[in-house]
This record gives sequence, C-alpha cells and structure tokens, in this order.
Amino acid sequence: MAKANKPEKNEKPNIFMRIGLFIKQVIDELRKVVTPTAKGLLGWSVAVLVFVLLLMVIVTSMDFGLGKLTLWIFG
Repeated sequence: MAKANKPEKNEKPNIFMRIGLFIKQVIDELRKVVTPTAKGLLGWSVAVLVFVLLLMVIVTSMDFGLGKLTLWIFG
C-alpha cells in the first residue's frame, strides 16, 4: 500500500498557511471580546484610579521615610 502524501512531523507548513492560521485564530479570539457597559467601565476606571493613587502614596512615603533614615544614619 502506498503511503499518503502527508508532510512529516518535523516539516513545517508553508508560510502562507501559518499566516492564514494566525489570522483565523486572531479573528476567533476577537469574537470572544465583550464590550463593557458604561456602569462596568466607570467601576473599573474608579478602581484603577484608586489603586494607582494608593501605590503613589506608598512609594512616596517609602521615598520620604528612606530619605529621612539615610540622613539620620549618615547625616
């Protein structure tokens, strides 16, 4: 029996087939994206703003505290 004309496992498909597969996968993933509602978008925006402000306070206080500590040790 003759073997079917299949590519070997270590053989890559040609570049156009790989690009086509990539585009198909991108389109499939984009179909899963859900647009947020106005209420959800506002809620997440406020949550991100609060988180960023909290991190700013933490970093600023660490900078101020470590600066004072350095001046106390070496000053």
